[in-house]
Amino acid sequence: MTPSVPFAERRFIRMKKVKRPAILAIDPWLAPFEGAIRAREESLAAYRDRMVGNGRVSDFANGYIYYGLHRTDAGWVFREKAPSADALHLIGDFNGWNRTSHPLKKIPGGDWEIELPGANALASGQRILLQVVRNGRTADRVPAYMTAVAQDEVTRQYNGIVHAGHDYQWKCADAPWRAPSPLYIYECHVGMAQERPGIGQYREFADLILPRIVESGYNAIQIMAVMEHAYYASFGYQVTNFYAPSAWYGPGEDLKYLIDRAHEMGLFVLMDLVHAHASDNARDGIGDIDLSGSLYLNGTHPQWGTGLFDYGKPETVHFLLSNIKYWMAEFRFDGFRFDGVTSMLYQDHAMGKAFTSYEDYFTDNVNLDALGYLKLACELINEVNPYAFAIAEDMSGMPGLCLPAARGGIGFDYRLNMGVPDFWIKTIKEKRDEDWDMGALWHELTTRRPMERTVGYAESHDQALVGDQTILFRLMDAEMYAGMDKAFKNLAADRGIALSKMIKFATFALASDAYLNFMGNEFGHPEWVDFPREGNGWSYQYARRQWSLRDNGYLKYQWLAEFDRAMLALDREHEGLLGSAVRSLAVDEVKKIIAFEKAGLILVFNFHPSVSRAEYIVEGLAPGRHRVCFDTDGEAFGGQGRVSREAVYEVIDGKLTIYVPCRCAVVLARTHAI
Repeated sequence: MTPSVPFAERRFIRMKKVKRPAILAIDPWLAPFEGAIRAREESLAAYRDRMVGNGRVSDFANGYIYYGLHRTDAGWVFREKAPSADALHLIGDFNGWNRTSHPLKKIPGGDWEIELPGANALASGQRILLQVVRNGRTADRVPAYMTAVAQDEVTRQYNGIVHAGHDYQWKCADAPWRAPSPLYIYECHVGMAQERPGIGQYREFADLILPRIVESGYNAIQIMAVMEHAYYASFGYQVTNFYAPSAWYGPGEDLKYLIDRAHEMGLFVLMDLVHAHASDNARDGIGDIDLSGSLYLNGTHPQWGTGLFDYGKPETVHFLLSNIKYWMAEFRFDGFRFDGVTSMLYQDHAMGKAFTSYEDYFTDNVNLDALGYLKLACELINEVNPYAFAIAEDMSGMPGLCLPAARGGIGFDYRLNMGVPDFWIKTIKEKRDEDWDMGALWHELTTRRPMERTVGYAESHDQALVGDQTILFRLMDAEMYAGMDKAFKNLAADRGIALSKMIKFATFALASDAYLNFMGNEFGHPEWVDFPREGNGWSYQYARRQWSLRDNGYLKYQWLAEFDRAMLALDREHEGLLGSAVRSLAVDEVKKIIAFEKAGLILVFNFHPSVSRAEYIVEGLAPGRHRVCFDTDGEAFGGQGRVSREAVYEVIDGKLTIYVPCRCAVVLARTHAI
């Protein structure tokens, strides 16, 4: 029986002698939905034609060049899209905030324009706003394409800022360069990166934090909260000004300096891109720019209270695609993590949805306009820089989201493996150590869409936010403070450190085509993230990173940092641990052991809380000699040093007998030693 599909897609089920969608050869479970897939492909093709026609997406996405404030040979020009407005006036410091002296002229396409003759008509640093009139109502707005904004110290409201300075002089060569492979992503927030209370700055981050990231072994940074957000405590997820680098951390030129320095150090730079929703701040944001309330947005997110983009409107798509190209062209970002993709993909925003059946992906609940926009966004990124990449924050597992368009996909390069952190937290909270489910662990870490790459992580910023806890905090609780002195043994701390290393390494080895770590978690940062707000007395106590805990030399946080660095080094030394095929050797529920072969290595994890296995037999191996090249129990990592790196283990009759201590993972590599 044919599965239920939307009415518009049913006619394709009866089509004959048509080339099968390429995605069916990748995932045979999609075969019953061939008609729905064909209809979707046609819908997405029609969407592209409606939005950009037959040309290149990058030729369409030039709104930032046309709209906003620009220098000209004759002086200045300013343009804004506001089709529903009756009148627009430019006001600001340049005209003494005169509300009538500088009207904009309406031109075709719902655009408004004003030319200001003379290079000195505007000066760098001056404040400007738009006065908008519609149906007798008058309101001030920050222009939608403003590339610099600042908060008024008295009113706390934002103004556009004139930038008339010289262009930043890039030091790093601007030729395209290949993305690192494998990819180790360091998720970071500039404002909370410093140890001092307060808001960190772009240049501080470039000079003080980037060297730490490189020294830790990471080759990419993913910067949160880049686009301006009036509410600092929103973590950057309530964007008001999409084209303005956040002034919380300094001027935009300093962000360019940060990116330039990162490139000089060999780091790829990703931006946390928020195109799923926008701040409901009407004055400072874009939600009501022409007083219609519907130029770019349509509706409110039922859970977040933010405005929802209307991906079916050409104005919205032009604004968002131009935004992507702007950040790539003007600031040289190398790619994006798209936030809130699951919310975008479904009409009900997937709230409370479990996604247990393939049918969930082929109903009228799918937002085809959003899907069309995301496909165009991925196409654009590839056009602007073939070495750039896009990561989707999607927990629904929509098939094809991370396949190339040529294979019937949307075009993302990676999907965040969001189920893994949830699995670890649920296991820690609900099960005793001796009851951990090895079968469930194996399934969760190894199950993903065929040929669709994932970014694996045990925890990200989500788990660090106030109201939640990091993995190490859940494992150790108060001993995060009392039990971390290297001079003293502590059973609770030993347990927490041992299990946190195993959790991190299992995720790294099994659940990752790329790997992500949130700033500070590489050394088990002890506290949650809580930005200054009324509820905490506007304190910065928990909106910073305490690097001294790692650096002082007498706390166990240093051991965790050393382990994290060694884990990345293992993958560099034995290429292919991330992203290569895995072969299961054992999922032993009784002994709490999982063993597998990957990238020519044999990996054995003993999760049992108290029983070490002196002669554990791993079967199904090719002949050869092996030696331990890595283990989680090394004394340099806060372990007991129970694993010998000198012993040679030989496979006899397909079997390898090894010693695996409790709460320990060992990795064996081939050796020619006799």
